[in-house]
Amino acid sequence: MREILGRRRRLLSQRKDGKPELISAALTFATRWQWPVLPGVTAGSRGRSRCGCPDPDCTVPGAHPFDPGLLAATTDARMVRWWWTNRPAAPIILATGGRAPCAVSLPALPAARALAALDREGMRLGPVVASPTRWALLVRPYSMEQLGELLYAKDFVPGSLRFHGEGGYLALPPSETGQGTVRWERAPLPGSASPWLPDVEAVVDAVVDALTRTGVSAPEL
Repeated sequence: MREILGRRRRLLSQRKDGKPELISAALTFATRWQWPVLPGVTAGSRGRSRCGCPDPDCTVPGAHPFDPGLLAATTDARMVRWWWTNRPAAPIILATGGRAPCAVSLPALPAARALAALDREGMRLGPVVASPTRWALLVRPYSMEQLGELLYAKDFVPGSLRFHGEGGYLALPPSETGQGTVRWERAPLPGSASPWLPDVEAVVDAVVDALTRTGVSAPEL
């Protein structure tokens, strides 16, 4: 009886820490949605805002891969389960591009304003990942050539926009990074086999237009 009660207490404690949710989320991304993931760097010993990687000036603490490297990202359930069993607090990092989603990100405040403007217009968006500093709109996979042609055709692209394409990465919910908690601002539909994603052209056109019309001038963050 004591062993059973002790096990229950450990499970309750883990639920409060969010660790089972990390494993469950990582397995959902990898196996149900076929998104290649890998564990990110956890916070360093000198505080949550400091990264565990060797770079003392890391600008994305806890929100990037290091060991293993990005090329290790996988959809294999056994590897994912092994990683998060041994590193239960590790952030979930998506390797963007290829057959996986890509993303367009911008600072949080102008992102919120842009999404509100797009909602008023009835623009259909896919999942949106939010951290305290930046929001990322997930889009269908695109090539670097496709992105280059898209940006070349534009008269103006805000410098605050970032593109997470082939060879890129993005922290996914419910990760805890040095910049805070990563969450869904627009969550995928529950039980979906794979979230619907818009084309990058539609998202970039809509976001640039919304930022221009709302008069938002966001610095690079």
